[in-house]
Amino acid sequence: MLDKKNIGKSTQSIWGGEQEYELYERSTQVPVVHSVSFAYKDIDTWHKVALNEAEGHIYSRNTNPTVRTFEDKVKVLEGAEAATSFSSGMAAISNTLATFLTTGDRIVSIKDSYGGTNVIFNEFLPPLGIEVSLCETGDYEQLEAEISKGCQVLYLETPTNPTIKITDIKRLSLVAKKVGALVVVDNTFATPINQNPLELGADITLHSASKYLGGHADALGGVICGNQDLVKKVYHYREINGATLAPMDAYSLLRGMKTLKLRVQRQNENAMMIANYLQNHPAVEQVNYPGLASHPDHEIAKMQMHGGYGGMLSFAVKGGLDAIKEFLPKLNYAHMAANLGCVETVVGPPSTTSHVECSAEERLAAGIPEGLVRYSTGIEDVEDLIADLEQALKVIS
Repeated sequence: MLDKKNIGKSTQSIWGGEQEYELYERSTQVPVVHSVSFAYKDIDTWHKVALNEAEGHIYSRNTNPTVRTFEDKVKVLEGAEAATSFSSGMAAISNTLATFLTTGDRIVSIKDSYGGTNVIFNEFLPPLGIEVSLCETGDYEQLEAEISKGCQVLYLETPTNPTIKITDIKRLSLVAKKVGALVVVDNTFATPINQNPLELGADITLHSASKYLGGHADALGGVICGNQDLVKKVYHYREINGATLAPMDAYSLLRGMKTLKLRVQRQNENAMMIANYLQNHPAVEQVNYPGLASHPDHEIAKMQMHGGYGGMLSFAVKGGLDAIKEFLPKLNYAHMAANLGCVETVVGPPSTTSHVECSAEERLAAGIPEGLVRYSTGIEDVEDLIADLEQALKVIS
């Protein structure tokens, strides 16, 4: 049995969740179980499984062997008691919030959250009678004051998408605990390789597994981790509302996670070198990357991130959106696409990626300039990526 606490992240990525159950016909890889239902030879055993009094599966909307292994692997990487999965990252976010918030409740969060999350805060929760307080990211006096007024949930995202700001999880979790608030942290950008929010005081950490966990842009999924009781509540909401992770996607995510640490280490290194290159380029006005000493949250990132500062960065170029429209199509080694965290470099402005759901006015209010480029660093040779940026940026210079 895997010693979950005393092994490295690469070993966890490969073996986590795969030793708890004997695999089909002694296979070395987790099989894809496409069966919708699972049959039993007697009613009593079937009933015990249905009541969770015995091991087994009943119906794949509830649980599935392939999906269970994916959940167990993420659970090991995040150092959690339990995990449950979803059909997408947004399903993980929306199901979690729906589980713990009801009419009359209050949630505190930051303005620099992913665009889809921001839509939930601004459009979906208020009509349900849920008060939403969005604070300036990094304004700890405002955040602590709003939390201290009382809330049921504190929702954080760090690093943020696409501004790459860092929020002190430990500091705000301590304040939240004083008012009995649940702390939920979106850990998609950092990954379990660079950051483990549960160790910093969070109650639930979640991921869009479609991004770094899978790493190959070929599977949709979401997952949350936390203690057994909290995850069980979210699982119950998900199993009834039906945002279930498909077995084939779970298999693709599992396969991708085998190389999670290797990929993230390379992306950490590449992003650091590219950020250093960009901050000295005459066509670039600003670079957002927490590994840079010039980043306003660098000291917080040093404290709560380990292994590296992630593969995500953003930067503003002279000439704004018009310049971006000229510059980005000239890149040879980057997809212009609404995705991130995969082996290939992916680029785009917030208006077509993270905040496509928001208007230009809403993006401006969130502190997101139209001339910002979100750059998801891949695992290509960094010399080629820098040379590619150099030739493309000439259109601005």
